[in-house]
Amino acid sequence: MSVEIDILPFIDDRDEAARLADVIEGVAGEWSLFEEQHGFSIDGVDWSTAILPDGWRDRLVRVQNANTAPPSGEPQYIGWCLDKEDLCVAKLCAFREKDQNFVAALLDARLVDAEVIASRLAVVPRQHLPATERAHAWLAAKTWQ
Repeated sequence: MSVEIDILPFIDDRDEAARLADVIEGVAGEWSLFEEQHGFSIDGVDWSTAILPDGWRDRLVRVQNANTAPPSGEPQYIGWCLDKEDLCVAKLCAFREKDQNFVAALLDARLVDAEVIASRLAVVPRQHLPATERAHAWLAAKTWQ
């Protein structure tokens, strides 16, 4: 289990998103008082951080429940999480060992679909072709069927 989460300020102004990501990192990043108090840290990320397939915004998963509210219970804030296979695409394009291990564990547990991941890799913007080719090769070399 990871003790960090990535948060993207979900605004279209890329410069402002980068600025807010730095603020988040400063307030709640690794070694912060926030991490000490809550047991996890928050990495602020910007629009250039992840490589994602076309259509990822349409597949975001809404999270809103009692856990997204302050102690008063209102308002219930909304979190938007990547679809699980879109997350795997981003992890495989980053291709760090920890990301490969993460995707392999999800595949082993049958929590994600290798065919869906492969189809999503095919619709990643072309400027990321080397990353998607490497990810496709890794996925093809594994056996999860």
